[in-house]
Amino acid sequence: MLGPISCQLWPSTNRCWIIVLAVMALVASGNSRTGAAEAPPSKAGGKDQSPSAAAVALFESKIRPVLIRECYSCHSAETKKGPKANLRLDTREGILQGGDSGPAVVPGKPMESLLLKALRGDDGVALMPPKGKLPDTVIADFEKWIRLGAPDPRTTAAPASSRGQIDWQQARQFWSFQPLRPLERPLTSADVDAFIAAPLQQRKLPRAPEADRATLLRRLYLDLIGLPPSPEEIAAFEQDSAPDAYEKVVDRLLASPHFGERWGRHWLDLARYADSNGKDENLTYHEAWLYRDYVIRSFNTDKPYGRFIVEQLAGDLLPARTPEERDELLIATGFLVIGPKVLAERDKVKLRMDVVDEQIDTIGKVFFGLALGCARCHDHKFDPIPTSDYYALAGILRSTRTIEGIKRNNAAVSGWIVRPLGPDGEKQWAAYRAYQDKLKQVQQELQKARNQLAAAEQKAQMRSPQALAGITLDDTQARRTGTWKDSTFTKPYVGKGYIHDDRSGKGEKEVVFTANFPQAGPYEVLIAYTPGSNRATNVPIVVRHQDGEATFRVDQTRRPAIDGLFHSLGVFTFGKSGTVTIRNAGTDGYVIVDAVRFVPSGELARLPQQEMGVPLEVKKAVEQARELVRKWESEEAALKKTAPSPPPLAMAVRDEDKIEDCRINIRGNPHQLGDVVPRGVLRVLPHAAPAQIPQHQSGRRELAEWIAAQPLTARVAVNRIWAHLFGRGIVRTVDDFGAQGERPSHPELLEALAAEFVRNGGSHKQLIRLLVLTHTYRQSVHAPPPLIQADPENRLFGRANRRRLEAEVLRDAMLTVSGQLDRRGGGPVVSHLGEVAVENNSRSQHLDTDAIRTRSVYLPIIRNELPPILEVFDFADPDVPVGQRDATTVSTQALFLMNSTFANRQARLAAARLCAETQDDRQRLERLFLLAFGRKPTPQEIQRTLDFLQEFTLKLQTLPSERQPKDLRLEAWAAVCLSVFASHEFRYVE
Repeated sequence: MLGPISCQLWPSTNRCWIIVLAVMALVASGNSRTGAAEAPPSKAGGKDQSPSAAAVALFESKIRPVLIRECYSCHSAETKKGPKANLRLDTREGILQGGDSGPAVVPGKPMESLLLKALRGDDGVALMPPKGKLPDTVIADFEKWIRLGAPDPRTTAAPASSRGQIDWQQARQFWSFQPLRPLERPLTSADVDAFIAAPLQQRKLPRAPEADRATLLRRLYLDLIGLPPSPEEIAAFEQDSAPDAYEKVVDRLLASPHFGERWGRHWLDLARYADSNGKDENLTYHEAWLYRDYVIRSFNTDKPYGRFIVEQLAGDLLPARTPEERDELLIATGFLVIGPKVLAERDKVKLRMDVVDEQIDTIGKVFFGLALGCARCHDHKFDPIPTSDYYALAGILRSTRTIEGIKRNNAAVSGWIVRPLGPDGEKQWAAYRAYQDKLKQVQQELQKARNQLAAAEQKAQMRSPQALAGITLDDTQARRTGTWKDSTFTKPYVGKGYIHDDRSGKGEKEVVFTANFPQAGPYEVLIAYTPGSNRATNVPIVVRHQDGEATFRVDQTRRPAIDGLFHSLGVFTFGKSGTVTIRNAGTDGYVIVDAVRFVPSGELARLPQQEMGVPLEVKKAVEQARELVRKWESEEAALKKTAPSPPPLAMAVRDEDKIEDCRINIRGNPHQLGDVVPRGVLRVLPHAAPAQIPQHQSGRRELAEWIAAQPLTARVAVNRIWAHLFGRGIVRTVDDFGAQGERPSHPELLEALAAEFVRNGGSHKQLIRLLVLTHTYRQSVHAPPPLIQADPENRLFGRANRRRLEAEVLRDAMLTVSGQLDRRGGGPVVSHLGEVAVENNSRSQHLDTDAIRTRSVYLPIIRNELPPILEVFDFADPDVPVGQRDATTVSTQALFLMNSTFANRQARLAAARLCAETQDDRQRLERLFLLAFGRKPTPQEIQRTLDFLQEFTLKLQTLPSERQPKDLRLEAWAAVCLSVFASHEFRYVE
């Protein structure tokens, strides 16, 4: 029984977080499946104590190149007179120890790090480098690196210069660079089990038993299609006593269209997929969805891995039998385009090389598990990849067009290449672009005409004192007392502007206009001012005339009656002179002073209605400009009526018009060029390089086919497949197969799997089927104590690893339980966004993804603005290739599941679904457990939940009537469903 509940219930949800925690404890305590056999994987504070591979990759790709290019000439061992200020930045120890001013970097504390202060040019710190401040994006990279603990793999004091001649024969002896040994016969599931069993038997360690059928079915569904099994599918499996019942489920799931959504998402992590650019200009990738859907189709059709690689790197260079196939091949090359780019980079030569660098780095990590980007500025420090090899690859990608056009109608902001699809795509695209060019010309002429009109109208509103009838005195001709401010803010006005009292010094300011008359007589006196809501309503004005003086109070919030500018004070008789004085004493707003006119009595009525000081030539200019605007508006409207429809477009590369080899960029600087390097491939890998790269083609096809044939490519691929199924790779550093990576725990198994993968043509489905049919895959997480004690990290794979669900699987599972999941997918997801996805500033609008019901693979992935549930549950950073995500356990995850709008909405919808299906609480609970956990509740879980429902309902009844929910039982069940979503068993797969 739950103890007494005495907490307040909030009216917004009518649930209490303490009650939710209580139900969570209820579910967990009754679940023997989550016992103490193995604690869930956890990282202190959500992060591992050692630097992550992503953090080290950040140093290698973003920090070290900048240090070499900008800092080493003064702060490294290569300086002739020693490092300036005794500061060396070419070693980890040098950065931490610092120089004369102290440590250059304080790991984890960017605001206390002198290096960052120097890069920003903070007060009291000399700006570095002295030649000029680095781009904000570079400084942001340093801040991020320091915040991550300033990981720095440099362990030697050697300067970052050439590593000398590489002994290629010796270099190729490294385990991951060697050729594959072909299998004598096809690999079987029993063979895989034998590889795993051998080291366990050698150490006389027992293996875990096979998991029960319910656990195994849920594991299989979540691994293969990313969705939990339905109660009906569970019942069918439990009732199928055939020996091949499990195999039939495997085959059905591999054939499911949801397989591609699950495994395609793994690839999208590697392809750094996103629906926006991120970086400085977070522009929308409206066509990126085509590449996403291509990936999903490729996994559903089990496209051979080699073909998959070649299509993504060089699909545009492959022959196509049909227009549809041509479109598919073009879309595939979106792999090279969808990466993040600093589009506002004004140095376009640098931008081009930065894009090439991002592509090389992605290719190296995705296909080889090697950080090739390190070799942009210097020979790789750990792996046999010289700078010359980097620029051999760079020549291929630099001969490939990725950047094209402009965005935001700003020549400083580059665009990216898109290519037309469809059988007549090229013709349609040419016609559409010709139309766009013509329309742009017309709109430019229209804008010029509008500018001319605006200028003419502005002149028309600037009344010339000389052109006005009578005697006109501008404010510049008056005597001022006190300080008055000049302004031209509100039009029209006389002369070049007007003045105002700045709503200050009330009673201390006045302006006196003195007129000398050619002959005595009656004159009408007019004052000019620009009205406004903040003007004074009681401006005192004194007119001194021949018969004395007259005082007026003028309301300047009201529009003057004459031409919207002049207000008549009346007719007065003047002798040789007269004055008009405007004061600000006692006024309640801004006092405006522009001009005073003295017009002979009766003459004003005889003037043309709109004369009022507008010169005739100005009037003509206004009318001519208006006519020109009408002409171009008419042409624009007529042209738009003939607008051709644009063809569908895909983000897809093509070869440059000028194919050329690349010169080495000294220290990575594209403006300091060294020797020309012929286009080519990495020399360390064993498979023969292309015989010859065509002179008039980039060489991408040859590069892609060479990559697809590499043994290392197969090793990296099968290791990732193993990691997705077993929780950890045979090589635990799934994205690092170089010298800094871990060695395989079962090298013979990895080689056999890679050879089998090659033998079966690179079929993901065949390899996955092989692995999920093994006893190793079907093991329980619960193992005999001797095995846990001897192998606590499960490096020998003697038991199953308990794994936290990825963010997408967790979200999809919640939608499945609530009955809200829309299993249809594909198509555009950011068509509602404009050219800019979100502004990269504090004013940016957050995208609301809570109402989206499709599978999470179809959520809009906006760089710098991920959906909250993805961000909280360790979604892959879309800026870089990620072969295996982090799986943290932090408090924000529990808080999200208890408090987020999405989780609470799905819990309420799940409760409504259960209440609609049956009126029996026991049947509801059984249904909920089958939907969420893939099993039935235990008697203890049933009783605890029933007790909770009763106590919770009673507590709700004690609330004031205005705070009581309409359906008490529904509210209680919503609390139960929310606790299930937050439970350990729901978030993990065993």
